[in-house]
Amino acid sequence: MRLLVLGGTWFVGHAIVSAAVEAGWEVTTFNRGTSDPFLEAVRPIRGDRSSSDDLAALAAAGPWDAAVDTSGYVPRNVLDVARMLAPVTGQYVFMSTVSVYGDWPVEPLSERSEVLACPPDAGPDYGIDTENGPTRYGYQKAGCERAAVTAFGQERTVVLRPGVVLGPREYVGRLPWWLRRVAAGGEILAPGSPDRTIQPVDCRDLAAFTLRMIADRSSGVFNVCAPIGSATFGGLLTACAHATRSEGSFEWVPDLFLLEEGVRQWSELPLWRTSNGVWQVDTARAQAAGLRCRPLDLTVRDTWRWMVDSNAESAHDRAADIGIARWKEAQVLADWHRSGEPAG
Repeated sequence: MRLLVLGGTWFVGHAIVSAAVEAGWEVTTFNRGTSDPFLEAVRPIRGDRSSSDDLAALAAAGPWDAAVDTSGYVPRNVLDVARMLAPVTGQYVFMSTVSVYGDWPVEPLSERSEVLACPPDAGPDYGIDTENGPTRYGYQKAGCERAAVTAFGQERTVVLRPGVVLGPREYVGRLPWWLRRVAAGGEILAPGSPDRTIQPVDCRDLAAFTLRMIADRSSGVFNVCAPIGSATFGGLLTACAHATRSEGSFEWVPDLFLLEEGVRQWSELPLWRTSNGVWQVDTARAQAAGLRCRPLDLTVRDTWRWMVDSNAESAHDRAADIGIARWKEAQVLADWHRSGEPAG
């Protein structure tokens, strides 16, 4: 199988390339990097996906059985890339997001849920950000999906819509932040209830499903998350404690109190969000097509091992916004204890 990966050196792209190499596929990567971590295992092609000359040179290096686009964020650019690759590529797999749904994160979702309206040739300024609803990122990704279908047709396009993706090499820093905080010990501010269900997917399971879609020559749209109810927030933090051998204690503080204290959802306490639909994404279609998700404690364990072995510190800009400051955490905990309310 001849595979082209647009991106391929960061988180999800790296997992896809690794899985394809292990499967014995011929892998080409296309990105602007100065080095690839795969050495002779892949054929790296250097270029900028916004350059028409670089795209023409890329197309001339084909053909491929499939291309996986892990680095497409602007519809107009995805349209240019996909149109250039369509004559030399059999199948186009676009890595999207559940943020394309108009009701995320408020309502439960399935592939039948309404998708945000964005034209396939939209530029980087299309869409708006709202406090607890659609974001420009979601609008743009919805337009990218339409761009892929416009160039390849529905029968040759796979759209994957992951929710939260965790695992080794995670650059956003959600799970790494929790692991570092739990490893530090002491009294740890834990959000809401330990029984709150969550459904993050491991990057390696997402990669395996991506390759399955290519091998089966599938098409269509798939939500890619762990099954609803398969894991809990309490289980996540307990796994962090086990992985790091922490002796810290968790203080579960109710959602309403955290909101009144001004704790930012999703960022200051990663993965914590109070909306009903955040962790209610139906993945039955993907499960039927072969998605298999490993237990969350294995994702936590392997992420910690990667962090220790690589002395990992995220270099991505998004990581700077993740995690509550220790002084603020201490203040919230002190206010909580003074309130005398029962634990959440």
